[in-house]
Amino acid sequence: MSTQPPMRVTIVPVTPLQQNCTVIWCTRTMKAAVVDPGGDLPRIEAAIAQAGVSVEKILLTHGHIDHAGEAKPLADKLGVAIEGPHEADRFWLARLDEDGRNYGIRGVVFEPDRWLVEGDMVSVGDLALDVYETPGHTPGHVIFHHAPSQLALVGDVLFQGSVGRTDFPLGSHPQLIESVVTKLWPLGDATTFIPGHGAASTFAHERRNNMFVSDRALAE
Repeated sequence: MSTQPPMRVTIVPVTPLQQNCTVIWCTRTMKAAVVDPGGDLPRIEAAIAQAGVSVEKILLTHGHIDHAGEAKPLADKLGVAIEGPHEADRFWLARLDEDGRNYGIRGVVFEPDRWLVEGDMVSVGDLALDVYETPGHTPGHVIFHHAPSQLALVGDVLFQGSVGRTDFPLGSHPQLIESVVTKLWPLGDATTFIPGHGAASTFAHERRNNMFVSDRALAE
């Protein structure tokens, strides 16, 4: 009997901002999605080849340059659709070229094939991931949760020991904290999350230790 988990993940840090692009795949079908391909496409393509998977879509948590800058070129090259983020990030996607110039990163403007909203589901092979709206870092930020694997891809909402910046246009710190408490914590302490930058962690660890959103910090 196979003990193969239903989903596997590989993290590919990209761009000078070291953003965690993530390749996730269904181990039964070997169908994959690339989450947040912000840049360094050769590095992402090498990871896809090494995993031996077939990419069927691109998923985006939000519209910032380091997460979405090269989503369109990769989608065109692979002949796949882009799903996400929520439409409230349309203005971020519309300025990817401008932001790319500012950061010295390639940014290609596009509109996704599917905007996502709370309650949507995205499929990757036989896997079904739930979509939650988590505004605060950007107004249209979403996260992806695979309940059977107790794994969440949270973009720039939450990090190990920190939270996402809210000093960008249309950012909101109170909204970000509300997203963490009302959308992330109910997914369960045992949930492991992959953030947009830095190391993975668990919700339990952050509820104990995160200086911004630990239970103790929020009780003060």
